[in-house]
Amino acid sequence: MPLVAWYRRNRARSAALFDLLDDEAYYSRPIALRQPVVFYEGHLPAFSFNTLVKRGLGRPPIDAGLEALFARGIDPEEMTSDTCAADGWPTRDEVKAFAARADEQVLDALAHADIDKPDHPLLQRSEAALCILEHEALHQETLLYMWHQLPYALKRRPAGYVPRTEGVAPAHSWVHVPEGVATLGVDATSEPFTWDNERPARVEEVPAFAIERHDVTNERYMAFVEAGGYTDQRWWRPQDWEWIQSAGITHPMFWTHHDGQWFWRGMFEQIALPMSWPVYVSQAEAAAFARWQGHRLPTEAEFQRAAYGTRNGTSHRHPWGDMSPASRHGVFDFASWDPAPVGSHPDGASAWGVEDLVGNGWEWTSTVFAPFPGFAPMPSYPEYSADFFDGKHYVMKGASPATARELLRPSLRNWFRPRYPYVYATFRCVNGRP
Repeated sequence: MPLVAWYRRNRARSAALFDLLDDEAYYSRPIALRQPVVFYEGHLPAFSFNTLVKRGLGRPPIDAGLEALFARGIDPEEMTSDTCAADGWPTRDEVKAFAARADEQVLDALAHADIDKPDHPLLQRSEAALCILEHEALHQETLLYMWHQLPYALKRRPAGYVPRTEGVAPAHSWVHVPEGVATLGVDATSEPFTWDNERPARVEEVPAFAIERHDVTNERYMAFVEAGGYTDQRWWRPQDWEWIQSAGITHPMFWTHHDGQWFWRGMFEQIALPMSWPVYVSQAEAAAFARWQGHRLPTEAEFQRAAYGTRNGTSHRHPWGDMSPASRHGVFDFASWDPAPVGSHPDGASAWGVEDLVGNGWEWTSTVFAPFPGFAPMPSYPEYSADFFDGKHYVMKGASPATARELLRPSLRNWFRPRYPYVYATFRCVNGRP
């Protein structure tokens, strides 16, 4: 069955990610304001069991204490030392035993239970089952950017891994996108599954604008760093300026500098900074660079029109058209530990000729994460989006190298706080009034 195979594929990939870590890392917190590693190994099967088996199908608990402990992650900036207490976590053997029991019941439910009930809010159109599958895929990207922050001694380098640093970025250029419409969101029945913040569909008129053909590279961003961009208050919003001052930030978090040379902080080793790769930065840093250049970040609607719009007013399934995603279209679906030089996938260009809009890094927008008119929380995970409609998060679009192919739909929205620098997120600038 497709859902059983998808669940098994998810669980195998998650196990492989945890196997990258030395045992010493298990109770560590790679990102100080997130839970330790142990939490996530329990959270993934617990969420699946809680959502589908316990709440959806009404079956009894298997370990109520662990089901509650691993129920839900917490927004990074909202966590405190109390919510991240290091004491009281179960042993890894206990976590694995719990996960095995949860997996057994989830797989049985996916294979044999009636998981599609039109009159059941959690099971309508198999919502709970599809929710847990996409949830795990989303979290696998979280795991990777967490692992990125661990010391190299605590990670096992995969056999045969060699960073791909060759390539020269194409010349900087702009693309004109004429005025027209952008389709934001999607109607609930148009896709097998969508998250509640993607619904319902709406059409927005977008004035003409110019957008950069390629994402900003490390080389272009270096000019901002060397021009004193991190020491000039003019380019920063007040809270962003306070952040870089208080934290002593002088360059992107994925960069390091020693012995007079810049390096990329790779997953398994430091490598000479690949100037042709897209720069990974927070939204605050992206917005500052754009101001320094006299430009701005795109709105969500502008990104949507540049990525999926066409000259005849229709929309494509993907920037390159309606063909299924393939490696020639971009770097996504865990195809690489690293980004590729910008412009490496011209076959993935949109109808306007804008490249790398899906893959190689999520793309920051200037749009604050908010519900579309007519929003309704999803029964299987009602707090998924609603807890973050606080005016403090910004929409990201596209995909990174660690975004599963099942998530590559035009309506998908990602979001983070503007001063969260850990995600695989890049940007490009636009000109013209929003």
